[in-house]
This record gives sequence, C-alpha cells and structure tokens, in this order.
Amino acid sequence: MLSYRDLISGFKKLEIDQNKPVILHASLSSFGEVRGGADTLLGATLASFHSIMSPTFTYKSMIIPETGPENNGLEYRSGHTLNKMAEFYTQDMPADRLMGILAEKIRLHPLAQRSTHPILSFSGIHLSEAIDRQSLEEPLAPIEWLIDHQGYVLLMGVDHTVNTSIHLAEQKAGRKSFIRWALTTSAIYECPGFPGCSDGFIQTTDHLTDITKMTKIGDATIMAIPLKEMVEILVPIIQSDPFAILCEKVTCPRCQSIRNQHNNQTSEQTDA
Repeated sequence: MLSYRDLISGFKKLEIDQNKPVILHASLSSFGEVRGGADTLLGATLASFHSIMSPTFTYKSMIIPETGPENNGLEYRSGHTLNKMAEFYTQDMPADRLMGILAEKIRLHPLAQRSTHPILSFSGIHLSEAIDRQSLEEPLAPIEWLIDHQGYVLLMGVDHTVNTSIHLAEQKAGRKSFIRWALTTSAIYECPGFPGCSDGFIQTTDHLTDITKMTKIGDATIMAIPLKEMVEILVPIIQSDPFAILCEKVTCPRCQSIRNQHNNQTSEQTDA
C-alpha cells in the first residue's frame, strides 16, 4: 500500500521546481492501493507542487440545437433525448467523471478557484491569474498562462489521450475548432473554441520522449512535460500534416470534420 511519503518521494524524482505551475491529469486506480485514497494523493501533490490546476469540464450542461454552422462535428436535431437530460450549469456542478476523482477533489479544495465556463471550466489552487484568464471565446487561456510561466503538464497513470494542453498546440497550428452550446440558469450560451477529439493524441508520445521526465509510483507511470517545449514541438508537426494526431475512427464527427475542411479547401484550390 502506497503512503503519503511514497508519493512525495516519487514526485521528487521528477526534479521539477516546485514553484512551477502544473496542470495535472490522474487516474487514482493506476497507482494501486493508496492509504487515504484521493485525499492523500492530492495532499502529496500540493506538497510537491505549489500551484496546480485541472480540467473540471461539465459535459452534462451541453445541448444540441436544431440547426447550426456547417461542418461543426455535430449532428443537429439529434439531441431530443439528451437535451431533456441536460443539467443547468452552476459553479458547484461536479466535474464530469471522465475528469477523474482527483480533479473533483481539487474543485472541492477550500483554496480552489473555478472558472465560470459552462462546459470547459478549470479549477486551480494558487492559480487565480490563470483561472481568471479564461473566457467563452478563449477556453484554453488558462493553459496559455501556464506556458507563459514555464508550467508543466503532469500525467499520472494516464497517457496523452487525456492531455488537454495538446489542444492548445492544435489551436496555435490553426486547426479547426467547434461551437457547442451550454444550458445555464440565465441563458443558453454559445461556446466557441470547443476542441476536437483527443483519441489520436497517443501519437504524440514518440515526438515528446526527449522532453518527458518519467518515474514510477506504485503501479502508475508518471510523466511530466514542459508545456512550452511541448507546444513548440507539436505546432509544426500539425502545420506540416493537416491530419496529424487525429484519430482513425471513421465515426468520429470532429476528426472527420477537420478532414472534410482540409479536403474542401484543397478541392477549391485545385478548381481555382
């Protein structure tokens, strides 16, 4: 059984300046048995890194309209059942289970601050400037702040398919994003800048090997990647190959939308 001290010792092996901000993604179960569970993991993380942040996204607030922009990676008029199940976004709405139990623990921490985005909120401890940077138009702005402050992404027992920060590399490379809609108690909000699918992000692993620090804590592989260097590596890869790090599922509406956009642009240029 892993103890608090085991976790602290493991994080130290990454040799990261504890004053550098960190965005983390974690699977508690990947560690094996941890004495004290998620509370112990959060405590050890905060003892090792002064300022931490996690996505606390809330997909339950999303609704599907009857009509909308073309090539938006979404089948309109398909949400009759799901829309009835949608929940009004509030600041105390729990993070989606896909975010992991540690993300929810961060949201509930007494020192935590949560952004107000009705779908793509972030929660952070000692990161108020990063959290305040987010807007409806710039949902990934908190990650941009971390880049400006030499931050890291910490993957704890998970791989790059959950690495939200890679979406910022896509944005900087000029890749298409999407529009989604969120239900709140005051209005239905149109939310631009919604990112694409991340299932293909596992393809970034080899590209990032040289800048990735790794260690093992219990059964979990821990990876720490400097955000600035990660983005600088991935942006030219995406720019040189418009289909880079997309997933291969023919049923994926967002990845297929990105492919359609490129193919249509290529066809228009050929016709011209």
